[in-house]
Amino acid sequence: MIKVVRGNPTPEELAAALAVVQARAAASGGDAGGPQEPPADWSAPARIARHRLPRPGAAAWARSYWPG
Repeated sequence: MIKVVRGNPTPEELAAALAVVQARAAASGGDAGGPQEPPADWSAPARIARHRLPRPGAAAWARSYWPG
């Protein structure tokens, strides 16, 4: 729904504004109020912290190396 807050637009001006809004909605992928896709797996926090951190101790610096 579009609501005019100020001014007194003509029907032609309202039609032009509505055409712009509809074109932007179509270009962005459609319905903004519809169901959204779940986030991709690459951004999941569980992917970042798959392994537990090494326990602190005398040799913790040696175990902190990123395995490659």
